[in-house]
Amino acid sequence: MHGLFTITGRSDAHGCAISQPDFLAAAARQNLIFRIPTPVFGAGLIEAIDDDTILMNMQANSTMKQSLGIRGRPNTSGRPNTSGNDGTLTRFGWKAQNKSLELFSAEAYYVEQGVTNDVFPQERDETSGCLFNATPESSVHFDETNPIDVPSDVVKFAVFMRFLAPPTPAQDNASIIRGRKLFGDIGCALCHTPTLHTGKVVVEALRNKDANLYSDLLLHNMGSGLADDISQGDARGDEFRTAPLWGFGKRIFFLHDGSTRNLLEAIRAHASQSDGRYPASEANQVIAQFNRLPEPDKQNILNFLRGL
Repeated sequence: MHGLFTITGRSDAHGCAISQPDFLAAAARQNLIFRIPTPVFGAGLIEAIDDDTILMNMQANSTMKQSLGIRGRPNTSGRPNTSGNDGTLTRFGWKAQNKSLELFSAEAYYVEQGVTNDVFPQERDETSGCLFNATPESSVHFDETNPIDVPSDVVKFAVFMRFLAPPTPAQDNASIIRGRKLFGDIGCALCHTPTLHTGKVVVEALRNKDANLYSDLLLHNMGSGLADDISQGDARGDEFRTAPLWGFGKRIFFLHDGSTRNLLEAIRAHASQSDGRYPASEANQVIAQFNRLPEPDKQNILNFLRGL
Protein backbone atom coordinates (compact mmCIF):
# COMPACT_ATOMS: atom_id res chain seq x y z
CA MET A 1 0.00 0.00 0.00
CA HIS A 2 1.26 3.46 -0.91
CA GLY A 3 0.30 6.90 0.31
CA LEU A 4 -1.55 8.97 -2.27
CA PHE A 5 0.11 12.23 -1.25
CA THR A 6 3.48 13.51 -0.04
CA ILE A 7 4.57 16.81 1.48
CA THR A 8 6.96 17.46 -1.42
CA GLY A 9 6.32 20.91 -2.89
CA ARG A 10 4.64 22.40 0.17
CA SER A 11 5.86 25.84 1.19
CA ASP A 12 6.52 24.56 4.72
CA ALA A 13 8.50 21.52 3.50
CA HIS A 14 11.38 23.22 1.72
CA GLY A 15 14.04 20.79 0.58
CA CYS A 16 11.89 17.67 0.87
CA ALA A 17 11.84 15.42 -2.18
CA ILE A 18 9.87 12.21 -1.87
CA SER A 19 8.99 10.56 -5.17
CA GLN A 20 5.57 9.04 -5.64
CA PRO A 21 5.02 5.56 -7.09
CA ASP A 22 4.03 5.66 -10.76
CA PHE A 23 0.32 4.93 -10.38
CA LEU A 24 -0.39 5.22 -14.12
CA ALA A 25 2.24 2.59 -14.89
CA ALA A 26 0.88 0.39 -12.10
CA ALA A 27 -2.62 0.69 -13.55
CA ALA A 28 -1.32 -0.25 -17.01
CA ARG A 29 0.17 -3.42 -15.46
CA GLN A 30 -3.15 -4.09 -13.70
CA ASN A 31 -1.29 -3.74 -10.42
CA LEU A 32 -3.61 -1.16 -8.89
CA ILE A 33 -6.43 -2.09 -6.53
CA PHE A 34 -9.18 0.21 -5.33
CA ARG A 35 -10.92 0.01 -1.97
CA ILE A 36 -13.89 1.87 -0.56
CA PRO A 37 -14.16 2.46 3.20
CA THR A 38 -15.99 -0.09 5.31
CA PRO A 39 -18.99 1.45 7.11
CA VAL A 40 -18.43 1.78 10.85
CA PHE A 41 -21.99 2.28 12.12
CA GLY A 42 -22.55 -0.19 14.96
CA ALA A 43 -18.82 -0.95 15.10
CA GLY A 44 -18.82 -0.93 18.90
CA LEU A 45 -21.25 -3.85 18.90
CA ILE A 46 -19.01 -5.77 16.49
CA GLU A 47 -16.03 -5.14 18.75
CA ALA A 48 -18.03 -6.44 21.73
CA ILE A 49 -18.82 -9.86 20.21
CA ASP A 50 -16.94 -12.67 21.98
CA ASP A 51 -14.59 -14.85 19.94
CA ASP A 52 -16.46 -17.94 21.11
CA THR A 53 -19.70 -16.55 19.70
CA ILE A 54 -18.07 -16.19 16.27
CA LEU A 55 -16.56 -19.68 16.47
CA MET A 56 -19.82 -21.31 17.61
CA ASN A 57 -21.64 -19.64 14.74
CA MET A 58 -18.96 -20.94 12.37
CA GLN A 59 -19.80 -24.48 13.50
CA ALA A 60 -23.58 -23.98 13.32
CA ASN A 61 -25.56 -25.41 10.38
CA SER A 62 -22.44 -27.29 9.32
CA THR A 63 -24.30 -29.89 7.24
CA MET A 64 -26.09 -27.27 5.18
CA LYS A 65 -22.91 -25.22 4.78
CA GLN A 66 -20.97 -28.25 3.58
CA SER A 67 -23.67 -29.14 1.08
CA LEU A 68 -23.37 -25.64 -0.43
CA GLY A 69 -19.57 -25.50 -0.34
CA ILE A 70 -19.47 -22.83 2.37
CA ARG A 71 -16.51 -23.04 4.72
CA GLY A 72 -15.34 -19.84 6.41
CA ARG A 73 -11.64 -20.58 6.40
CA PRO A 74 -9.92 -21.59 9.61
CA ASN A 75 -6.16 -21.23 9.71
CA THR A 76 -3.75 -23.97 10.82
CA SER A 77 -4.71 -23.50 14.47
CA GLY A 78 -8.34 -24.18 13.63
CA ARG A 79 -9.40 -20.56 14.04
CA PRO A 80 -10.40 -17.93 11.48
CA ASN A 81 -8.41 -14.76 10.90
CA THR A 82 -6.37 -14.26 14.07
CA SER A 83 -4.18 -11.59 15.61
CA GLY A 84 -0.47 -12.30 15.38
CA ASN A 85 -0.07 -10.70 18.80
CA ASP A 86 -2.41 -12.75 20.95
CA GLY A 87 -4.14 -15.32 18.70
CA THR A 88 -7.61 -13.83 19.19
CA LEU A 89 -10.00 -13.18 16.32
CA THR A 90 -9.60 -10.10 14.19
CA ARG A 91 -12.72 -8.59 12.66
CA PHE A 92 -12.36 -5.06 11.21
CA GLY A 93 -11.47 -4.17 7.63
CA TRP A 94 -12.33 -5.83 4.32
CA LYS A 95 -10.14 -8.79 5.23
CA ALA A 96 -10.81 -8.75 8.98
CA GLN A 97 -7.19 -7.73 9.44
CA ASN A 98 -7.61 -5.52 12.51
CA LYS A 99 -8.40 -6.63 16.03
CA SER A 100 -9.89 -3.52 17.62
CA LEU A 101 -11.33 -0.14 16.76
CA GLU A 102 -8.31 1.57 18.27
CA LEU A 103 -5.98 -0.39 15.98
CA PHE A 104 -8.35 0.22 13.06
CA SER A 105 -8.28 3.95 13.84
CA ALA A 106 -4.51 4.06 14.27
CA GLU A 107 -3.93 2.29 10.95
CA ALA A 108 -6.27 4.70 9.14
CA TYR A 109 -4.46 7.72 10.58
CA TYR A 110 -1.08 6.23 9.70
CA VAL A 111 -1.61 4.60 6.30
CA GLU A 112 -4.32 6.80 4.82
CA GLN A 113 -3.32 10.19 6.26
CA GLY A 114 0.35 9.74 7.10
CA VAL A 115 -0.16 10.68 10.76
CA THR A 116 2.17 8.82 13.11
CA ASN A 117 0.63 7.85 16.43
CA ASP A 118 1.20 5.85 19.59
CA VAL A 119 0.40 2.58 17.77
CA PHE A 120 2.47 3.37 14.64
CA PRO A 121 5.12 5.81 15.92
CA GLN A 122 7.67 5.79 13.05
CA GLU A 123 7.27 7.59 9.71
CA ARG A 124 6.59 5.29 6.76
CA ASP A 125 9.17 7.22 4.75
CA GLU A 126 12.20 8.57 6.61
CA THR A 127 13.79 10.36 3.65
CA SER A 128 16.44 12.78 4.86
CA GLY A 129 15.22 16.37 4.76
CA CYS A 130 11.56 15.41 5.02
CA LEU A 131 11.20 14.87 8.76
CA PHE A 132 9.81 18.10 10.18
CA ASN A 133 7.49 16.98 12.97
CA ALA A 134 8.35 15.27 16.21
CA THR A 135 6.81 11.80 16.31
CA PRO A 136 4.35 10.44 17.08
CA GLU A 137 2.21 13.28 15.75
CA SER A 138 -0.95 12.01 17.45
CA SER A 139 -0.22 10.93 21.00
CA VAL A 140 -1.51 11.07 24.55
CA HIS A 141 -1.44 14.66 25.86
CA PHE A 142 0.10 14.11 29.28
CA ASP A 143 0.38 17.84 29.97
CA GLU A 144 -3.37 18.51 29.63
CA THR A 145 -5.37 19.14 32.80
CA ASN A 146 -8.82 18.71 31.25
CA PRO A 147 -9.45 14.93 31.14
CA ILE A 148 -11.28 15.12 27.80
CA ASP A 149 -8.15 16.57 26.16
CA VAL A 150 -5.76 13.87 27.41
CA PRO A 151 -6.50 11.06 24.89
CA SER A 152 -4.90 11.17 21.45
CA ASP A 153 -6.93 11.89 18.32
CA VAL A 154 -6.66 8.19 17.44
CA VAL A 155 -8.27 7.18 20.73
CA LYS A 156 -11.00 9.81 20.39
CA PHE A 157 -11.77 8.61 16.87
CA ALA A 158 -11.98 5.01 18.11
CA VAL A 159 -14.40 6.09 20.86
CA PHE A 160 -16.48 7.97 18.29
CA MET A 161 -16.76 4.84 16.12
CA ARG A 162 -17.45 2.65 19.15
CA PHE A 163 -20.61 4.55 20.00
CA LEU A 164 -22.06 5.03 16.53
CA ALA A 165 -25.53 3.52 16.59
CA PRO A 166 -26.30 0.67 14.20
CA PRO A 167 -28.50 1.58 11.24
CA THR A 168 -32.27 1.37 11.64
CA PRO A 169 -33.87 -0.89 9.01
CA ALA A 170 -36.93 0.12 7.03
CA GLN A 171 -40.36 -0.85 8.27
CA ASP A 172 -41.43 -4.31 7.16
CA ASN A 173 -43.83 -4.80 4.30
CA ALA A 174 -44.92 -7.94 2.46
CA SER A 175 -42.03 -7.80 -0.02
CA ILE A 176 -39.37 -7.27 2.66
CA ILE A 177 -40.76 -10.13 4.76
CA ARG A 178 -40.79 -12.43 1.73
CA GLY A 179 -37.28 -11.32 0.75
CA ARG A 180 -35.92 -11.96 4.25
CA LYS A 181 -37.29 -15.52 4.19
CA LEU A 182 -35.83 -16.21 0.75
CA PHE A 183 -32.49 -14.74 1.85
CA GLY A 184 -32.35 -17.47 4.47
CA ASP A 185 -33.87 -20.23 2.35
CA ILE A 186 -31.32 -20.05 -0.48
CA GLY A 187 -28.34 -19.89 1.90
CA CYS A 188 -27.30 -16.22 1.97
CA ALA A 189 -27.77 -16.08 5.75
CA LEU A 190 -25.26 -18.90 6.29
CA CYS A 191 -22.50 -16.33 5.81
CA HIS A 192 -24.46 -13.12 6.28
CA THR A 193 -25.57 -14.21 9.76
CA PRO A 194 -28.50 -11.99 10.75
CA THR A 195 -27.61 -11.62 14.44
CA LEU A 196 -24.64 -12.19 16.72
CA HIS A 197 -24.75 -11.38 20.43
CA THR A 198 -22.29 -9.21 22.30
CA GLY A 199 -20.54 -10.39 25.44
CA LYS A 200 -20.01 -9.15 28.97
CA VAL A 201 -18.13 -5.97 28.12
CA VAL A 202 -17.54 -3.03 30.45
CA VAL A 203 -19.78 -0.56 28.62
CA GLU A 204 -23.40 -1.24 29.52
CA ALA A 205 -24.71 0.17 26.24
CA LEU A 206 -22.79 -2.55 24.37
CA ARG A 207 -23.17 -5.42 26.87
CA ASN A 208 -25.32 -8.47 26.06
CA LYS A 209 -26.95 -6.87 23.03
CA ASP A 210 -28.15 -8.20 19.69
CA ALA A 211 -25.93 -7.05 16.84
CA ASN A 212 -28.10 -7.40 13.73
CA LEU A 213 -25.11 -7.06 11.44
CA TYR A 214 -25.76 -9.76 8.81
CA SER A 215 -22.21 -11.10 8.92
CA ASP A 216 -20.38 -14.05 10.44
CA LEU A 217 -17.18 -11.92 10.57
CA LEU A 218 -15.29 -14.82 8.98
CA LEU A 219 -13.07 -15.00 5.94
CA HIS A 220 -14.49 -16.67 2.85
CA ASN A 221 -12.96 -17.62 -0.46
CA MET A 222 -14.69 -15.52 -3.13
CA GLY A 223 -12.98 -16.91 -6.21
CA SER A 224 -11.00 -15.26 -8.97
CA GLY A 225 -13.72 -12.77 -9.89
CA LEU A 226 -13.45 -10.72 -6.71
CA ALA A 227 -9.83 -11.59 -5.84
CA ASP A 228 -7.61 -8.54 -5.36
CA ASP A 229 -4.34 -10.44 -4.78
CA ILE A 230 -3.82 -8.61 -1.47
CA SER A 231 -2.91 -10.56 1.64
CA GLN A 232 -3.70 -8.95 4.98
CA GLY A 233 -3.26 -10.80 8.24
CA ASP A 234 -4.12 -14.43 7.47
CA ALA A 235 -6.39 -13.49 4.56
CA ARG A 236 -5.23 -14.53 1.11
CA GLY A 237 -5.77 -12.60 -2.10
CA ASP A 238 -9.14 -14.20 -2.81
CA GLU A 239 -10.52 -14.05 0.73
CA PHE A 240 -12.72 -11.40 2.28
CA ARG A 241 -14.56 -10.94 5.54
CA THR A 242 -18.31 -11.33 5.10
CA ALA A 243 -19.34 -7.70 4.78
CA PRO A 244 -21.96 -6.65 7.36
CA LEU A 245 -25.14 -5.69 5.53
CA TRP A 246 -26.81 -3.44 8.10
CA GLY A 247 -27.27 -0.03 6.51
CA PHE A 248 -26.94 -1.63 3.09
CA GLY A 249 -29.85 0.29 1.63
CA LYS A 250 -28.08 3.59 2.33
CA ARG A 251 -24.99 2.72 0.29
CA ILE A 252 -24.29 3.94 -3.22
CA PHE A 253 -21.35 1.72 -4.21
CA PHE A 254 -21.08 -2.03 -3.65
CA LEU A 255 -18.29 -4.62 -3.28
CA HIS A 256 -14.87 -3.99 -1.75
CA ASP A 257 -13.72 -1.81 -4.64
CA GLY A 258 -16.98 0.05 -5.24
CA SER A 259 -16.98 -1.30 -8.78
CA THR A 260 -20.76 -1.34 -9.19
CA ARG A 261 -23.79 0.67 -8.16
CA ASN A 262 -26.08 -2.13 -9.32
CA LEU A 263 -27.19 -4.36 -6.45
CA LEU A 264 -28.06 -7.26 -8.74
CA GLU A 265 -24.58 -7.13 -10.29
CA ALA A 266 -23.03 -7.09 -6.82
CA ILE A 267 -24.92 -10.24 -5.84
CA ARG A 268 -23.96 -12.11 -9.00
CA ALA A 269 -20.32 -11.01 -8.65
CA HIS A 270 -20.12 -13.32 -5.62
CA ALA A 271 -19.97 -16.27 -8.04
CA SER A 272 -16.82 -17.11 -9.99
CA GLN A 273 -14.93 -20.19 -11.05
CA SER A 274 -11.37 -21.25 -10.33
CA ASP A 275 -8.69 -19.67 -12.50
CA GLY A 276 -5.87 -22.03 -11.50
CA ARG A 277 -4.54 -19.65 -8.86
CA TYR A 278 -7.64 -19.49 -6.70
CA PRO A 279 -10.40 -22.05 -6.15
CA ALA A 280 -14.01 -21.38 -7.09
CA SER A 281 -16.06 -19.06 -4.90
CA GLU A 282 -17.78 -20.51 -1.85
CA ALA A 283 -20.89 -18.59 -2.89
CA ASN A 284 -21.36 -20.32 -6.26
CA GLN A 285 -24.16 -22.67 -5.26
CA VAL A 286 -26.02 -19.99 -3.31
CA ILE A 287 -25.85 -17.59 -6.25
CA ALA A 288 -27.04 -20.39 -8.56
CA GLN A 289 -30.09 -20.80 -6.32
CA PHE A 290 -30.67 -17.04 -6.43
CA ASN A 291 -30.48 -17.08 -10.24
CA ARG A 292 -33.11 -19.83 -10.39
CA LEU A 293 -35.64 -17.80 -8.43
CA PRO A 294 -38.60 -16.27 -10.29
CA GLU A 295 -38.05 -12.60 -11.07
CA PRO A 296 -40.59 -11.39 -8.45
CA ASP A 297 -38.71 -13.29 -5.73
CA LYS A 298 -35.37 -11.86 -6.84
CA GLN A 299 -36.95 -8.44 -6.50
CA ASN A 300 -38.20 -9.32 -3.02
CA ILE A 301 -34.63 -10.10 -1.95
CA LEU A 302 -33.42 -6.82 -3.44
CA ASN A 303 -36.16 -4.96 -1.59
CA PHE A 304 -35.21 -6.70 1.66
CA LEU A 305 -31.54 -5.74 1.23
CA ARG A 306 -32.41 -2.15 0.38
CA GLY A 307 -34.44 -2.00 3.57
CA LEU A 308 -31.56 -2.97 5.85
